[in-house]
Amino acid sequence: MSTSRRPGARPDTVNYLPRRAPASTPEPLPFNSAMAQHGQLARLGAVLQASQQRLAVVLPALPGAMKRFVGAGGLDEEGWTLLADNAAVAAKLRQLQPHLEQLLREQGLLQGVLRIRVRQT
Repeated sequence: MSTSRRPGARPDTVNYLPRRAPASTPEPLPFNSAMAQHGQLARLGAVLQASQQRLAVVLPALPGAMKRFVGAGGLDEEGWTLLADNAAVAAKLRQLQPHLEQLLREQGLLQGVLRIRVRQT
């Protein structure tokens, strides 16, 4: 029986298995590249970006302390959802809704309706 010895191995040690090549790990893709390469993720990324764009238009019209309690919600063919952290913020948003819709229409960002919902926690 012929055995091969690894260089530097003890003389009484026998190497029956061939050496494995070190595992190679592919380079990680940046998030935006990964999103762009996958069709559904690319569409989701575009919808998220469009929703954030609408939020950026609306935020300057909100009272200062209220801005941190408002977030961008879903965007679909029926309209856009603005999320409020609690019922009091949602009530104030509903009072401001005509003005917010006007701002969005002026920017060409509102097709359909502006929905205001309380965020579920």
